[in-house]
Amino acid sequence: MRTYDFTPLMRTAVGFDRLARQIETAARSGQENGWPPYNIESTGEDTYRIEVAVAGFAPEELDIEAKENLLIVTGKKTPQDETVQRTFLHRGLAERDFERRFQLADYVVVKNAALNHGLLSIELKRELPEALKPRRIEIADGSTLIENKKAA
Repeated sequence: MRTYDFTPLMRTAVGFDRLARQIETAARSGQENGWPPYNIESTGEDTYRIEVAVAGFAPEELDIEAKENLLIVTGKKTPQDETVQRTFLHRGLAERDFERRFQLADYVVVKNAALNHGLLSIELKRELPEALKPRRIEIADGSTLIENKKAA
């Protein structure tokens, strides 16, 4: 396993601390066990969908939290009724708790989520504020500017 020390970067760069944290988070997330499996799909120019395979989980056992460019999907199985005795010949369904984290880009927001046939679908959209959207600047006639300066 390789580890990277970003301390020299933090000492000499101003304003890049968020980038260094994202790199460290990505390095740590590469060590996950890969469960539950998921897909990330681009559904349009600024829209995305994350699908997480959560077979066996009820909607009340799942939690989705979005904060500071981070989407956290958590599943906590409720304990089974101990009075019912079950004998398994093969147990292949993983009914364990999980937490899956997704790093979101700036201005990406969660629009909605739905659970259908064991797939949790989370719809995302990039919504740029009006101040950051490109805008067209009208070019005025030079004589109009001169007249406005004289009037002021």
